[in-house]
Amino acid sequence: MQIPIFTVDAFTNRPFAGNPAAVCLLENDLDEDLYQKIATEMNLSETAFIRKLKPGDDFSKSSCFGLRWFTPVSEIRLCGHATLASAAVLFHIQKNTNSVLSFMTLSGELKARQVKDHIVLDLPLCPAYPQELKEVEELIKAAVGDMSVQDVRYSPDIKSLLVRLSDNYERSVLEELKVSAQRFLSAEKTGKVKGVILTVKGNSNGKGHDFYSRYFAPWYGVLEDPVCGSAHAVLGSYWSEHLGKKEMLAFQCSPRGGELKISVRSDGRVDIAGQSVVVLKGNLTF
Repeated sequence: MQIPIFTVDAFTNRPFAGNPAAVCLLENDLDEDLYQKIATEMNLSETAFIRKLKPGDDFSKSSCFGLRWFTPVSEIRLCGHATLASAAVLFHIQKNTNSVLSFMTLSGELKARQVKDHIVLDLPLCPAYPQELKEVEELIKAAVGDMSVQDVRYSPDIKSLLVRLSDNYERSVLEELKVSAQRFLSAEKTGKVKGVILTVKGNSNGKGHDFYSRYFAPWYGVLEDPVCGSAHAVLGSYWSEHLGKKEMLAFQCSPRGGELKISVRSDGRVDIAGQSVVVLKGNLTF
């Protein structure tokens, strides 16, 4: 059996930056255990599987596909960067002729469209709610040690804790932070939290980035997700409220780094735009 596969660096305009995702094109559903085996083999933060929904569908002409995402250890409900990577394969490699692509996923219908050299994702906006500090004190300490924390929120949609550092901190403090998967896993065993978003306010004054972030998800087998679209569905909601802005420019300052344009809509959705680079084309053979 052969399956076309691609590696796409998402939320970047240069190779070997942003967030890499593997993208597989499926004519039909696979045996259920194969999805996880392939994702484990690829060992990237996510492997995406685009599948045709009915006979006669065409990767170059059809506008609606099924889409699933797997980390090296489990399937997940929402992944922004692998959705962007999937759209990039269809638009740029398969030369899909549609202006908008729809993906049927565990998070409902998601859409992607091309705007100049960016792909814009239409994702659900994920609000984050105030969180009792004492319930997550050990987890916060595992993440940021004794650094000053300004706000803590919880997003049930992606089971993630949002930790906002004090506005006194610069981007460089976030970039230099060292974390341990084992400390995270030891501090949170309830299953409530599956990811930790660390964020700090930018100093854009109308220019530059409105906020910075890093995202850690060792509970999914991913210590650090380099540029996470679903985390920005949470961050977009949070920072829109706190900055009083609907349009924002964000930077996730992992070692690979990536930029995202965010537009919070009035219908409970968020547009997240980014660029992408295809760095590998091949076939899985088994």
